[in-house]
Amino acid sequence: MELEQIRARIVAAANRAGRDPADVTLIAVSKVQPAQRVQAVLDAGQRVFGENYVQETQEKWPGWRAVFPDVQVHMIGPLQSNKARAAIELFDAIHTLDRMSLAKKLAARAAEGDTLPQLFIQVNTGDEPQKAGILADELPGFLAACRDLGLSPEGLMCIPPEDQDPVPHFRLLRQLAGDNGLPLLSMGMSADFESAIAEGATHVRVGSAIFGARDYG
Repeated sequence: MELEQIRARIVAAANRAGRDPADVTLIAVSKVQPAQRVQAVLDAGQRVFGENYVQETQEKWPGWRAVFPDVQVHMIGPLQSNKARAAIELFDAIHTLDRMSLAKKLAARAAEGDTLPQLFIQVNTGDEPQKAGILADELPGFLAACRDLGLSPEGLMCIPPEDQDPVPHFRLLRQLAGDNGLPLLSMGMSADFESAIAEGATHVRVGSAIFGARDYG
């Protein structure tokens, strides 16, 4: 099946880069995918999935988590601040920390005793006005402010512009992570995850190459 092909390509890409394939986490992006496709990927042993929407995750993952307790679900879409509480309960990682209002909401939940998911800061590497994310030159200040709130982001995430070579964006994200002491890099999708692995990705987000094209109805 497609999952095995993707896994093999990840191993090959890591080996070419002189990296341990075990250091690359495959996130199977299951947003808007029918249950039978997700079930097949679960049955094949995949345990890390990516979702974009809180409500969809609430509806479809509790049942699977009961059957597969080792499953992780990562939030990879924009997160509204008013859904921070639900996100903390639903997700093992949030890849889209992108503004101070959300950071304050997460910090408030932590102050009340909630255990926060693993946090990635989304960086708008292409300076695209329509896209979420912290601008590269604003990252050090934003990260410091997050840490002052008691948050401990562990990585960075980016979505390069669709009409550009992604590699310079991956390299920028790697540089920013290194400069700011962050060990994790969430970058690379179905069309470019091998290039992302070559540039140091620790998490790659692959959807259509595993599940097939989405039908948004």
